[in-house]
This record gives sequence, structure tokens and C-alpha cells, in this order.
Amino acid sequence: MRPTTHFYCGLSMQNSRMLTPPAAFDISAKTRNPNAGLRGNYADMTTDFTVTQQMTDYTADEQARWLRLVTRQLALIPTRACSEFIDAVAKLDMQRGIPDFAAVNVALKAATDWQLVAVPGLLPDDVFFTHLANRRFPVTVWLRSEAEFDYIVEPDIFHDFFGHVPMLFTPVYADHLQAYGHGALKAKRLGGLDWLARLYWYTIEFGLIRENGEVKAYGAGVLSSPKELIYALESNAPKRAPFDVMTIMRTPFLIDDVQNAYFILESFEQLHHDTAPDFTPHYAALRDDFLVDLSAGLGAEAAT
Repeated sequence: MRPTTHFYCGLSMQNSRMLTPPAAFDISAKTRNPNAGLRGNYADMTTDFTVTQQMTDYTADEQARWLRLVTRQLALIPTRACSEFIDAVAKLDMQRGIPDFAAVNVALKAATDWQLVAVPGLLPDDVFFTHLANRRFPVTVWLRSEAEFDYIVEPDIFHDFFGHVPMLFTPVYADHLQAYGHGALKAKRLGGLDWLARLYWYTIEFGLIRENGEVKAYGAGVLSSPKELIYALESNAPKRAPFDVMTIMRTPFLIDDVQNAYFILESFEQLHHDTAPDFTPHYAALRDDFLVDLSAGLGAEAAT
């Protein structure tokens, strides 16, 4: 799941009130499509943007499409996904059909004290990170169309569930995701959200990890995409670098194409440990870099 902005970040601790009405947030910034509008039915949502998942609403065609998506991806992950993801996928048995969030929540609650919440689609940053900070993961209820089988701009139930949910069963990863939600609120106050967004992108969405000497995938954007999964691990084109918080926050990302760079963790404990310190000095350093670059750019422009 992703919030609406192109940089997947945001948080509000005020989880009991509606912070932003759907009409007030801009999907076009996320999709780079000025004609884009909200997708999904927001009419019946509650104040925290959640809805009730109606299992009977899924058609036979959608169930068949779900099975094809899952079957295709299951064939690719055995040698490419991290062991935590593979173990959880086996227990979730997604080939039975589109998952019932209520049933999954029983096992997820017992494993890491997280819960899935059904949402109509993209969320405002504040709402999305409020959920994370309270150990709730938003999952879109609708499934992509047949025309979008190979590529979809917005996250659907397949991306959200297949890509994200299995990793929520890993305690240290789940704890990091909650901490990230809290950190996003602080980043928003300090003007560091754009930089912190890159951390989410290169870990939760497109993260790689070294396992028994081999590089595996754990990011949802990699694991839910056949093209990105093979490219991220096997192509000679992208740069693969060791995980480093400041390097990541200085690295722009691509929204609508495979990435130019990926960052490799040595363990999930490293992810939790390296992102635990106060990021305030990081934001100050990044802001100084920005001002230096801006000044240099203005100077060069004046000289021409």
C-alpha cells in the first residue's frame, strides 16, 4: 500500500479523526497523470479511510485473475525471495483465492500483533502512516483489470497483499515498519519527508537482503512484479550498493520504471538498528546539501 504522494510517506497520530477528505489530495502527483482521479469507492469509508471487505463482491473472473497472478509470481520467488517471505507465503496459501483479511488477521495478530485494514485505494500520507504507527497495514480491496495484468500504476490488492503482507509476519521487520510510521510524523514536522520517503522506497518497496551469501528480495515492489524481480537480482544494469541510510536518502528513485539502484541489507536487524537513531541531524545535513547545490546552481546560471 502507498499513500497518494509520489514519495510514499506521511503520518498523523490523530488516528480518530478524518484529516483530509478524498477530494483534497492529489493522485496526479503520484501517477504523473494530470487527468487521473481517485480509483476505488470512497463513499462508504469511515473517518480513518477504512472500508469493509466484501468477499462476495469479487467476481469469478477476478478470482481467476488473482490465481493467475499468484501462480506466476510463486514460480519466480523460490530462488529469489528471502526465506522469511517464502515461509510466510507458504502459510498464507494464496492459491485458495483472494484472501479474506479477517481470517488472515487471526494469524497475523498472533505472530506480530499487526492487523490488516481494508481501504478503497490510495490514502493521504497522514492517514497511511497513522495506520502504520498503530500496527495496522492498509490493503486495497480492488483487483487490477485484465488490461493491467502485467503493470499497474496504483497498488491493488495483489501488490498490497502478495508483496507486503508476508513480511509482516517477521517480528523485527514489523517493528521497523511501525517505527517508520512514527518517524514519518516527525519527518513531516521537520521538513524531512521527501528524504525519508526514499528510505521507504528503497527498503519496504524495493529492498534487497543478503542471505547465506546470496542476494534476495524482500521489498514488495520487487516481489510482486515479475519484471522487477528478475531485473533487480539478475540484470547487470542497476547499481547494487550496501545499505546506508544517508546514501539512500540522497538517492532519487523512479516511479514508473525499474530502478537504477538497489540497496542490500545484511540482516533485518541491521534495518531496525540503523534506522533507530534520531534522524534530526540527517535532515539538517541533507538540507545543507540542498542549499549548497541550490547556491551552486544559481551561481552557474548567473554566470551564463
